[in-house]
Amino acid sequence: MKGAKVRRAAAVAYRPADDAAPRVTAAGRGLVAERILETARAAGIPVREDAGLAEVLSHLDPGAEIPPETYRAVAEILAFLYRVDRDAARHR
Repeated sequence: MKGAKVRRAAAVAYRPADDAAPRVTAAGRGLVAERILETARAAGIPVREDAGLAEVLSHLDPGAEIPPETYRAVAEILAFLYRVDRDAARHR
């Protein structure tokens, strides 16, 4: 399909004791992006969509630190995920 947008996805992990900044653990587009999303959902990992951020992060190699210009967006997503985890723990 001409003009169809290709889906992009990235997975990010942050271990404050080990990492100076969050790192990309998986990134890709098209079928790879779909697989990243399927794997996250199957593992019960919340998925948050941000097309602009996915565009930037999907070009990074696994293991790469996120670029400084994405710190704020990634921090907001990590805060969201921490809240989801906290809320889920309260309901167990």
